[in-house]
Amino acid sequence: MDKKIISGSFWLSFGSIFSRILGVVYLIPWLAMIGSPQHQTVAQALFNTAYTPYALFIALGTAGFPSAIARRVAFFNGEDSFINSKHIAYAGFGFMLVSGVICGALLYGLAPILAANSPVSSVANATFAIRCLVPAIVILPSMSILRGWFQGNGDLKPFGISQLWEQFIRIIVILGGTYWLIEISHQGYVQAVFVSVAAAFVGAVASYLYLLGHLWRQRGVYRQMTAKSQTGKQHAAGKLLRMIGYESIPFVIVGSGITLSQLIDQLFFKQIMQGLLHQSAEATQYVFTIFSANPNKITTVIVSLAMAVAETSLPLLAGKLADIKKNRQEIGALLTNNVQLLTFVLLPLVVLVSTFAYPIYGIFFNFDGAGATYLVANVWQSLILALALDLLTVLQALRMSKKATTYLLTGLGIKLVLQLPLVYLFQGYGALLTTGIAFGWITIVSWRLIRRSYAVALGGIRPIIRLNLVFAVLATILVDGCQWLFGSVFFTGKLLTMGYAAVLGLIAVGLYVWLANRLGVAQLIFKRPLKLEIRR
Repeated sequence: MDKKIISGSFWLSFGSIFSRILGVVYLIPWLAMIGSPQHQTVAQALFNTAYTPYALFIALGTAGFPSAIARRVAFFNGEDSFINSKHIAYAGFGFMLVSGVICGALLYGLAPILAANSPVSSVANATFAIRCLVPAIVILPSMSILRGWFQGNGDLKPFGISQLWEQFIRIIVILGGTYWLIEISHQGYVQAVFVSVAAAFVGAVASYLYLLGHLWRQRGVYRQMTAKSQTGKQHAAGKLLRMIGYESIPFVIVGSGITLSQLIDQLFFKQIMQGLLHQSAEATQYVFTIFSANPNKITTVIVSLAMAVAETSLPLLAGKLADIKKNRQEIGALLTNNVQLLTFVLLPLVVLVSTFAYPIYGIFFNFDGAGATYLVANVWQSLILALALDLLTVLQALRMSKKATTYLLTGLGIKLVLQLPLVYLFQGYGALLTTGIAFGWITIVSWRLIRRSYAVALGGIRPIIRLNLVFAVLATILVDGCQWLFGSVFFTGKLLTMGYAAVLGLIAVGLYVWLANRLGVAQLIFKRPLKLEIRR
């Protein structure tokens, strides 16, 4: 396994995944302060309604610049042209400052339209919640350029830590603000949702300051790289900006693919449920919450893992593309490592969340059988989303951005065509099914193209699949057996359920590591057996 992939995946996974774990864990005290299950459902629907268009506008505001800049910086550094890397970063930073202001103004103006078509009981509250995110939209695009700069230079630690820092400060503001409003000021839970949404701005400022500090500390290293840079290959900043602008269009489309899929659900689900099936606004809001708003908080961890692996591979692959003929074998090895690492981590995670669906949903939300069933459907859908996202990002790194864009847009077209009949027939499950079919198609065609172009060894993936089939059977027997024996005891409160899930989850992880070593899969991927050590 390439050491850079392992190191980069660690830092990106540590920041990206742990920040998302924090983004799930805080829900336990937050929803407890919100109050009754009915209030929790309204709060989650309102929160999710604001964050989905926010995520889309973040993608539009950055216009794919961070990923495109990372790729271009890695390419210029591979040519010993660090001066061009600096020029493109400066130009991109200035452009993103303007982009943030424009996208903030657009989100503010479109908020009433977005809210009116979303499955919420109060359009006015949804409008205000969306507008609370405008300040964060304004500053995040320029901050993302700093992350793209570090990624392109192979310095992935600040990328990951800045995500963690952003989430940590955001959660402090959410919990502190909610406690003050509800417990001390005795205001309503809707006001607490507004403060919680606006906390994204405070977290973004904290992350911005951290990245600027790291950039300042690295100034000596950058001076040395500038001195060693070849001076005969410099390009004007304007030319570089046009170059990156052209390259960024596919990145913004691919980068916003999952968000666009979620936005389709958000904007069309209400129309079908209330217009065709004649469901009430409250019933529509409830179904939307348990099939989309709640599970997305958990499954985002799985998708973020795929993003970490994909974003690590991007600059490594870009560095090999200067001479494709010479490096074709190395590119094939990187692609094989990418898929091996992704499947080795994702598959057991999906199995574990599926087997623990009922206690997990009860810990974070409430003990709802329908919610747990939707969580199982969501977690398997997220596996398809993660694979599709990884392969699309790899296609972009391999200079196949047009193909990646075409595949994604076609997949979204498939989802749009299937949305009406499948949601009409199966409601929330229909929306999940349309996403699974669309991104499953994207995964298949992307994989076929990569395999035709480069020698990706399937032999290294089959043992991982066999390992997880064995693990799935054993984990299901273990968890279902314990749930049948002890469920009536442990599923009576969140703390007891949390302890039960933690202990049984650690046993399941130990079982997976033992199986990986026993079946030789760990040796295949990491060139050595895995160990679980407890140090004093």
